[in-house]
Amino acid sequence: MTMKRLATTLAVLSGLFLLYTGASFLLAPQVTAAGFGVPVWPQGGGEGFLMVKGMRDIGFGLVILVLQLAGQRKALGMAMAAMAVVPVGDMTIVLSHGGPAATAYGVHGLAAAVVAVTAGMLLRERSATA
Repeated sequence: MTMKRLATTLAVLSGLFLLYTGASFLLAPQVTAAGFGVPVWPQGGGEGFLMVKGMRDIGFGLVILVLQLAGQRKALGMAMAAMAVVPVGDMTIVLSHGGPAATAYGVHGLAAAVVAVTAGMLLRERSATA
């Protein structure tokens, strides 16, 4: 598999995964929050905060997929590099609120690494005219 194909695959999978997690937070916020790594605290109206996370993920997923479909690979790389701070922030939030370290590092830390590596691969690509 070429680096370009690998970067494309990782970007598309990242976008689809974000759409899935976003929809999960919108449809079943209490259930999905447990997998995020923080205590499932919000009840009733507080579930809206979990839904905000869902919309954030859907928005990021759409940005990734739209840039991919538009063929804007350099912009996609820059966007994903910027987005890599989000799972790092999520990891920090989970750790600072007593969540499991395994979830913090295994879910959010790994996500940050995959997003950053994908961004790096996209940004290192040479254009067809180069």
